[in-house]
Formats: sequence, structure tokens, C-alpha cells
Amino acid sequence: MKQFEVPAFYRSPLLSQIKAQRKLADPRKKDFSPSKLQVGKFTFIIARHFGFCYGVENAIERSYKALQENPGKRIFLLSQMIHNPAVNEDLINNGIKFLQDTNGNQLIPFTELRPDDIILIPAFGTTIAIEQKLTQLGLDIQKYNTTCPFVEKVWNRSEKLGETQHTIIIHGKHDHEETRATFSHAVLNGPALIVKDMSEARYLGEYILGHRTAAELKSFFSGKISEGFEPEQHLTKIGVVNQTTMLASETQAITDYLRSCFIELHGQENIKMHMADTRDTLCYATNDNQSATLGLLQEEADFAVVVGGYNSSNTSHLVELLEQKFPTYYIKDASEIDQNSLRHFDFHHKEMKHTEQFVPHKEQIQVVLTSGASCPDSILEQVMMKILGSNYTQIELENLLSKLT
Repeated sequence: MKQFEVPAFYRSPLLSQIKAQRKLADPRKKDFSPSKLQVGKFTFIIARHFGFCYGVENAIERSYKALQENPGKRIFLLSQMIHNPAVNEDLINNGIKFLQDTNGNQLIPFTELRPDDIILIPAFGTTIAIEQKLTQLGLDIQKYNTTCPFVEKVWNRSEKLGETQHTIIIHGKHDHEETRATFSHAVLNGPALIVKDMSEARYLGEYILGHRTAAELKSFFSGKISEGFEPEQHLTKIGVVNQTTMLASETQAITDYLRSCFIELHGQENIKMHMADTRDTLCYATNDNQSATLGLLQEEADFAVVVGGYNSSNTSHLVELLEQKFPTYYIKDASEIDQNSLRHFDFHHKEMKHTEQFVPHKEQIQVVLTSGASCPDSILEQVMMKILGSNYTQIELENLLSKLT
């Protein structure tokens, strides 16, 4: 795996050593059990995989290279590089300006751009329409295009599905940058439809099985289907791809459910005529982080802390998994912790909450800890230190690695 040049202040010497020890002991990533680090009365139960993934590190490296290689030039990011406020704030502080917000609303008109400006495409990619608009303005959109290779893999698979006359079913959030980009690329190759979750997949399945009309389906998925979509024609042969930050297990469950609908209609022996095998589009990093989170669920703990941006899809799914068992707090960084109280994000209701005495009064305290794919390890370490609320120094913490289990 390539080693990226990411600014040192994103790194954590402590957590880097933990990751290095696990990689040495388990190079093939077969063991998803967590690491454990005891510090005084606290035992931190740390996910086997957490933090920056390949696509995020690639995007960050190329963003800082753009700054180094283009002194004096205006540098623009199409939208947030990744869904982490600390990373985006640092890029802004270094002079990079954002053209759009995460919803695609224009912050700086494209008409203000000049051909010699530097444009960075974020890790999520962008739509065909925006690519064409920037190119028409004479801008080079490829030199610093940081689209994640695994997102591009989904686009390539969508192209192949279109070539074989499959309709492309996208498991994703229709208003998320990545899904907007994937939908844009998919419709170049064939009809496409977006399903957010199993509930929407079941509505689709009800149509396939003849329990919904075409008019009902088109109304229900309004804004989530390609132009000219005709259910009677386009829902006889499908393939499922996903927004790479969705729960991989849910993508697979949706695929399995839709497959069962076609088997019910046409029989197991004919399934390949109606359903493509698209398991190869699932992102390995998302899979690893989610499998590591399932490993955390095998443990006992007093509470869990998940660190990441509040608009981060992959982080919210880690929270979704952990809250099945633990009191789970979703925070963006250590600033949300104030002694024994904390502010945390309720992603179900999109609101901040405040909890007093989140650390129980016990002789021994077990804390589950993980972070999203766009969260720097340095932020996770700062959260750990804030939870400790003590005077442990960096050197003292690193010495505790001998107790790592």
C-alpha cells in the first residue's frame, strides 16, 4: 500500500504505533478484534481499523502539493475536500477557497474563475455537468483531481452495467456529493435509480413483484431516477452499486433482497439474466472500518465515542452500529468535551445534545473508541487525552504501549 505524505500535525505518534503493531501482527487483516490500552483506571478499546483511508490520504496529499507547487496562484476547491471540519479549515487557512458547499450551492460563481486558476476536485468526485462547465472555462480539472479510486471503480462498474443493458441501482443518499457524482456518471451509460435504505429498496421490490404501479414508483422516487425512466422497461435487469461510505452490510442486504424478488418471479436458474453480480464495487476501507466496528460490539464497555465530521456519512454509520449496544457519543473533536460533560451530535435528528457526567464514577472504566475515514489520528488522540482529564504526557502515553493487548 502506498505511503502518503500527509502533514505531520494530522498524525498521532501513539496511534501510529498501535496501527503499526497490529499491521505487523496481522498483515492480511484477518483479525478484527480491537486493541486495548490501559491508562490508569481507563481501558481504551480501540477499533482495529479507524481514521484516514486510502482515498482521504490521497486527497489530502494532493491538496497540499497543489499549495506547494503553485505559490501566488489562486487555488479553489470545488467543495469540501472531505467531511472533516479540521481538515477543511486548515486548507482554508492556507488560502484555498471553496466554490460550493456540500449541497452544491454556489459560494463563488464559476464566472469569476480564470484559466490560470488551480482547481481541486474533492475525493467524492463531481458531476459530468460541472466537469464540462469548468473545462469550458479553460480550467485544468485533471492535474489536481483527487477523486477516490474506489469511487471511480463504482463509475467504471456502472459503465459496464450500462453496456450490458442493466439498469443501475445506486445505494446512497441522493443529496450526498458522491452519490450526485455517481448518478451523473451512471446516467451516461443507462437508466439509473437511487435507493437510500432497505425501506426504499422494499418499495422498489414491491413494484418488481407487481404490488405497485409504475406511476406510484415514479412518484415515490421523484428526483432519484434518470430522465425518461420507464419502470416496465427498465426494471427487468438490474445491477446494484453504492455510495462507498454507506454500510456495506446494508448494500449487500439490499442486493440480496432484490435478487430474491427476481428469483421469486423468474426462478433461481434464470437469476443471471436479471441481476448482475456487483460485489466487487464495495470499498475495502469502508468494509474494514465497519468490520472493525462489529469487532467492538463483541466487547463490554461503559460507553463509546466516535470521532468525525457531523456531515460524514461513513462516520454516522459507525455510530449507528455502536449505539446498538453502548451509550454512544458522536463528536467532531476534543473541544466538545468539558471535564465530565460533552456536546455530541444526534445524527438521527440532526441536532446537538449535551450530556453531563458521561464518564461513570467507577474504579475501572471501559471506553470504546473509533473514528471515521476522514478524521485525522491526531484528533482521536486529543479526544483520548481529554477523556483522561489528567496530566499524562505524550512520552508517558507512548510508554504505555508495552501494555497494549
